[in-house]
Amino acid sequence: MSSSTAAPGPSPVTDAGPLSLCAREPRVPADRLVAEMVPPPRFDSVRFSTYIPDPNQPSQTEAVRVLEGFAGGLGGAHASGAGRRGFFGFGRPRAPKTPAGPRGVYLDGGYGVGKTHLLASLWHATPAEPARKAFGTFVELTNLVGALGFQQTVQTLSGHSLLCIDEFELDDPGDTVLVSTLLGKLVEAGVALAATSNTLPGKLGEGRFAAADFLREIQGLSAHFRALRIDGEDYRHRGLPEAPKPFTDEEVTKAAYATEGAALDDFPHLLEHLAKVHPSRYGALTDGLTAVCLTDVRPVPDQSTALRLVVLADRLYDREVPVLASGLPFDQLFSEEMLNGGYRKKYFRAISRLTALARDAKGLVGS
Repeated sequence: MSSSTAAPGPSPVTDAGPLSLCAREPRVPADRLVAEMVPPPRFDSVRFSTYIPDPNQPSQTEAVRVLEGFAGGLGGAHASGAGRRGFFGFGRPRAPKTPAGPRGVYLDGGYGVGKTHLLASLWHATPAEPARKAFGTFVELTNLVGALGFQQTVQTLSGHSLLCIDEFELDDPGDTVLVSTLLGKLVEAGVALAATSNTLPGKLGEGRFAAADFLREIQGLSAHFRALRIDGEDYRHRGLPEAPKPFTDEEVTKAAYATEGAALDDFPHLLEHLAKVHPSRYGALTDGLTAVCLTDVRPVPDQSTALRLVVLADRLYDREVPVLASGLPFDQLFSEEMLNGGYRKKYFRAISRLTALARDAKGLVGS
């Protein structure tokens, strides 16, 4: 066997078969959930300097300016010292060390305008040790509460300088109240906050995007947030070619065997398997994968299954795992009823991200 480095692209079919997501049932300890609250691999190297504002959207340039200033103000032993309590956030509050004022920012805009890029850049730019900064999606934060319990989560995060919450969900009243209560405790402990959420597709033309909804749902915390509106179109489709058409089952299977570290699964079987794995483990489900190859992609049968697929799509996108598929194109995954319903923002985000990953996977198929 040659020891030379192989060129990028498909390699000859390997003797060992591909991996399978359906064969994995990961168990994730709670301490891993905490340790992994950092920007995902896709956003590990992003910075404010790598964000390219659309010259036709001055709000994007303004957002960078404001966030750089916000990050610069988070230096020192704690986020602000305002209301900082004793060990693990309990005990008598200490006197504020800095003037009172908004200690949070909310990035308000539609799909693909770079909100996550900016949120991760804020995390990187904040002058604090990584262990004292947390970054996660709304779903990951609720999963953390489920794993640790509410009080332990408060204790774990109270000593942080900054908590970044990506994709704040406004469509689950129970979880929204839970997280809003948690954020209230963290604000009392002096933790600075930053959040994003996606605009509903039907509201893209409205002047305030989702800011009014967000500030209403977090109720008493609204005074702690400054809303930054970020206009623009989805960068994932800005000047990019059309999404690739699905490949044949044979092409997908051959590519899976030819790509070291790829997983090969039948799409309907994968959807069944996702019901057996808690969404908090979907990141671990993708550990070590270089590609996900799916055969027989077809419409998702129900809303519960669709929401699980959305979480998997987010984890694959975060980890930059290309997705090669046969069957229907990804824009036909969800029914019209789903795309017009209360969870439509999640489905549009999943379509956008899976389409981007499908573009990334084109090189896995030989010409």
